Amino acid sequence: TTFPCGDIALEGEWHFPQATGHFPVVAVCHPHPLYGGDMSNNVVLAICQALPWRSVAAFRFNFRGVGESGGTFGGGITEQEDVKAALTFVSSTPDIDPKRVGVVGYSFGASVALPVALQDERVTLLALVSPVLPDSGWEQLKRYTKPKFLTVGDADTFIPLERFQQYMRDTPDPKQYQVISGADHFWWGYEEEVARKVTQFFVDGFNQI
Repeated sequence: TTFPCGDIALEGEWHFPQATGHFPVVAVCHPHPLYGGDMSNNVVLAICQALPWRSVAAFRFNFRGVGESGGTFGGGITEQEDVKAALTFVSSTPDIDPKRVGVVGYSFGASVALPVALQDERVTLLALVSPVLPDSGWEQLKRYTKPKFLTVGDADTFIPLERFQQYMRDTPDPKQYQVISGADHFWWGYEEEVARKVTQFFVDGFNQI
């Protein structure tokens, strides 16, 4: 599937539940393109495969300059436009409930998803997996008043556990967060576990909308 973002075309892929209906949807933002991140990432795929089993559609896409997507890497700034374009695309798709739209970002994808969720009213739920955020990003999180779920592995070398826990204490409700024992930043062998936690958050959240 391709969808427009300004004057470029981006590549994406749908994961629909087997049933017919008016589904909630989650757009999934992949890790850092300059370190091999794309929409075929192990965590991205695990989440996209888990959601439809619980009657939630998932849409993964390549940021600009990745795979078949046009344009060039934008340092996480222009990528925010890619997320907004994905939200426009999924919200206008038949079989999707435009009032129940969520976003999940993994690693670099979290740093792109968060500012979009703050600005874009269409985002009703936000999940951040192993979020690599500058201090300003954690400050942004304090301003995000809708339901949010964050998770890291306790072996993640990019995100010091004590700092993560402190940031989460400082983040206002509604929030959920979880530390997964044994997992590092890349989640090898823990994909199903993290996908299950993320999926449960969205299922519960969408059920309340």
